Amino acid sequence: MSTLTSRAIRIDQHGGPEQLKLVQVTVGEPGAGEIRIRHHAVGLNFIDVYQRSGLYQMPMPLQLGMEAAGVVEAVGAGVTHLKVGDRAAYASQPPGSYCDLRVMPAKCVCKLPDVISFETGAAMMLKGLTAQYLLKRTLPQGGLQAGDFVLFHAAAGGVGLIACQWARALGLQLIGTAGSDAKCALAKEHGAAFVINYASEDFLARVKEITGGKGVKVVYDSVGKDTWDKSLDCLAPFGLMASFGNASGPVAPFSPGILGPKGSIYVTRQTLFSHITTRETTQAMADDLFEVVSSGKVHIRIDQRFKLEDVQQAHIALEARKTTGCTILTL
Repeated sequence: MSTLTSRAIRIDQHGGPEQLKLVQVTVGEPGAGEIRIRHHAVGLNFIDVYQRSGLYQMPMPLQLGMEAAGVVEAVGAGVTHLKVGDRAAYASQPPGSYCDLRVMPAKCVCKLPDVISFETGAAMMLKGLTAQYLLKRTLPQGGLQAGDFVLFHAAAGGVGLIACQWARALGLQLIGTAGSDAKCALAKEHGAAFVINYASEDFLARVKEITGGKGVKVVYDSVGKDTWDKSLDCLAPFGLMASFGNASGPVAPFSPGILGPKGSIYVTRQTLFSHITTRETTQAMADDLFEVVSSGKVHIRIDQRFKLEDVQQAHIALEARKTTGCTILTL
């Protein structure tokens, strides 16, 4: 059995960015259903912050990171969809992508089309697959049709800018919110039909105005606590509140009884990892993402690049909401 070494970012306890430590780890051979992959670029996501801070409790010590792209170096028994030398990308459990080299489950790793760069692959998998399951699989009663209004919070973030473009390609009227005029302009540039600066405008009043008082069919919300209550009131009867993150903190407990008077609305809490439990579903979703990116309908915008050893600065920028588009670690 050969043993290789790799740089990796690890935490020994939950806490602030100062907990992120650069360490050397040993990497062995892949077992059944596993691959070894050498990363060329690594993606950063808000879930990394949740796992580091303890909002999502994780066993320690923890090697962080949920997505990356690189080249397959070794393949374990039973893996048939990948071979040594393949360009590949993934968003996957368990965490561990903040490194040069790792052994990991193969089922969520997908071959990366030659027309998509490693940096784009690393930046887009978790956020792009999230946009895919939201717009294609997390749907209100009766689905979504061209012309329908949807409200998307944090529209200038990594998931948001992908969703703005994809929604435009689907003919949806996406109303995007963001916390500054500059971020609103970015969302508009990427396909949002309408934008609202929720730092200076009442987004509920604006949504009602835009939709002629009818409200939207679905709200996609990764902000959480700060946007929750008004978002429920933005929904049309039988509308869907789709929560998929808590950037401002977790939503407070609420009584299901409030949903009836608001129009018998639906509420769901989504996570990507429920959608990619099987190899087949993961590949189908990735194929949809690869197609929309390869065709040029969706451009993956990488606005921040940090070296692996500068990951503390990357987390500080992410938490301060100083980032737009996607953020990657370069190796």
